[in-house]
Amino acid sequence: MWKYLAIALFSFIWWGCPTTTVNSLSVEPVVFAEKPKNIVLLIGDGMGLTQVSALTYEQKNHSNFERFPVIGFQKTHAANNLITDSAASATAMATGVKTYRTAIGVGPDTLPRRSIFEEAKARKMATGLVATVAIVHATPAAFVAHQPYRNLYEQIADDFLNSDVDLFIGGGKKYFDKRFSDDRNLVSELKKKGYVVGDYSRDQLSARLMNPDHPFAYFTANNHPVSAIQERVYLPRAAKLSAWFLEQRSDVGFLLMVEGSQIDWAGHSNDGRQLIEELRDFDKAVGAILEFAIENKETLVLVTGDHETGGLAINPGSKMNKLKLAFTDNDHTATMVPVFAFGPGAEHFAGIYDNTDIYFKMREVLGWTETSEAPGQ
Repeated sequence: MWKYLAIALFSFIWWGCPTTTVNSLSVEPVVFAEKPKNIVLLIGDGMGLTQVSALTYEQKNHSNFERFPVIGFQKTHAANNLITDSAASATAMATGVKTYRTAIGVGPDTLPRRSIFEEAKARKMATGLVATVAIVHATPAAFVAHQPYRNLYEQIADDFLNSDVDLFIGGGKKYFDKRFSDDRNLVSELKKKGYVVGDYSRDQLSARLMNPDHPFAYFTANNHPVSAIQERVYLPRAAKLSAWFLEQRSDVGFLLMVEGSQIDWAGHSNDGRQLIEELRDFDKAVGAILEFAIENKETLVLVTGDHETGGLAINPGSKMNKLKLAFTDNDHTATMVPVFAFGPGAEHFAGIYDNTDIYFKMREVLGWTETSEAPGQ
């Protein structure tokens, strides 16, 4: 009898009080708002469950992934292939549309699909993107651009200029100011639109450089930033500053996507050492956002991958802090990837679902009903 009473009591506490979450690495519960005002989506490119396991076993301290009370799994396949790529997967999460590999913000018919960022802007919310590759790469691009092929980098840069995204931080400056397709200087055009534009070669990324009264762009490299092994360290700071900036930028709320981009590259190259360092860097960014969310109390934090890369295994003979990692391939796999959720609305992200459901679940927790339309639709 006591067993069933305990189960009933647990169920009441869990489902009856959705605004209270216990941080598994702290004693005090965090009482959140009834529903989120902001969402931060952190995407570890190429990060599956084994990658998260490797990080957890490799380092002596707890990873920030262990702080999430709600965990689900998403199916990642593309419309035309069981094995997806970052373009199709990010488009699925950004628009709720299953599409073909290489597609950026378009459906199987190559027609543009409105992203959750564009819906948020129509509702006067602020939006931001942070990446550790060129900002015009597939994952960040899918939230603001509409192109049939992911490698149309200069056209994607054009879409950034037309998107009115409030903040973006990443590499790829050359696609804005040293272009092959035309002689436009999109950096100058961004400034004319009112953006404060920072540059890795002369400006330190800091709050002093960022004025919430103006949109902000910061280029961390001419093409792609260096790897975490080569001492790239800006991601955690960029994540924290971006959340602060976007919170000041709009009273309505914000959406922020932060990508640990080069986890994927370590998987493609089957480089276990680089993989762990990229995961550590990404984990620090996750921690920075969790601390923001705990203080803010109106922010839902989601962490997931777009797909798994490398078919990673932790082989027999592994020891804590000394793993024997092995890869079965140098490309993407179809394995499901975990979804970690923390904050108001986190309970909606438990279970197994399609990657397109990330989009619909985000809309649901924000209170955007299927029948309601954003202003300007």
